[in-house]
Amino acid sequence: MLYWLFVLVLQKYVGFFRVFRYVTVRVALASLTAIIVSLVVGPWMIRKLRELSFGQHIREDGPKGHLKKAGTPTMGGMLIVTSIVGPTLLWADLRNQYIWLALLGLIGFGAIGFIDDYAKIARKRNLGLTAWQKIWGQVAVAMVIGFCLLLMHAHQNYSTVINVPFYKQFKPDLLVEPLTKSFWTYPLAFLPFYLFIVFIMVGSSNAVNLTDGLDGLAIGLMIIASGAMTVLTYVTSHAVLSSYLDLAHLPNSQELTVFCASMVGACLGFLWYNCHPAEVFMGDVGSLALGGAMGIVAVLIKQEILLVFIGGVFVL
Repeated sequence: MLYWLFVLVLQKYVGFFRVFRYVTVRVALASLTAIIVSLVVGPWMIRKLRELSFGQHIREDGPKGHLKKAGTPTMGGMLIVTSIVGPTLLWADLRNQYIWLALLGLIGFGAIGFIDDYAKIARKRNLGLTAWQKIWGQVAVAMVIGFCLLLMHAHQNYSTVINVPFYKQFKPDLLVEPLTKSFWTYPLAFLPFYLFIVFIMVGSSNAVNLTDGLDGLAIGLMIIASGAMTVLTYVTSHAVLSSYLDLAHLPNSQELTVFCASMVGACLGFLWYNCHPAEVFMGDVGSLALGGAMGIVAVLIKQEILLVFIGGVFVL
């Protein structure tokens, strides 16, 4: 929104506003805005969660040390999602289709987590959605995003090639070329690629969710991972850097740098309230949203395999 105002309107009259055309400037502003939103809105949201009795329920068969955390406000992930969406809408170029896919995934996976968290609170026990209900919900969100990517491929804006780190010459294409020659088998040609990207998004979402067990653990790791994704999105959008590092050059990924910077800022702000002793937990609404967003960004910039190295700690 501010990008449109500054770059498309005001720069005609005041030359200073041309500075907002540079993604590096908007990355810094998005991250700073996310931190400010998180720190300002955080106390109010924590207070509201306490008033609504949205406290964490601890499983009785779990570690005894966790019992003292009973009643700590949960669903703090709503603060994280808000702190990402707001700055992204403010500082990103909203004409970029990658931005909308990233936001769709963030909100979609977050919605599944919200339902799960609310079910736990309503039942007053640490059992929300069943594992399969969550999985199928995540698969549904991932399938919608995957379908959008297939439409982008049809317009030659997206590739089905997989980039393998450290092996420059090995770049498998998951498109089954022989099946594209017939109208009836054409959709099946994309099935391996489709299943692969759905697996990446769902797997990434669950990996962060499984890590969220100790104060500040998952959010601290997400700061590192989203920071790495911020660098990667910038490099893949830069013709010279991507060529030098032998990464796929994707000019459209430039605006994803703003999205990832917002993730870094939102996580930094939330860490203030989530470090030991935690004042609030992110809940599934936060962990599923963050993990899903990281998986979506990796798919969009064609670094699905590299995501395993960046986020491998989530599943160790």
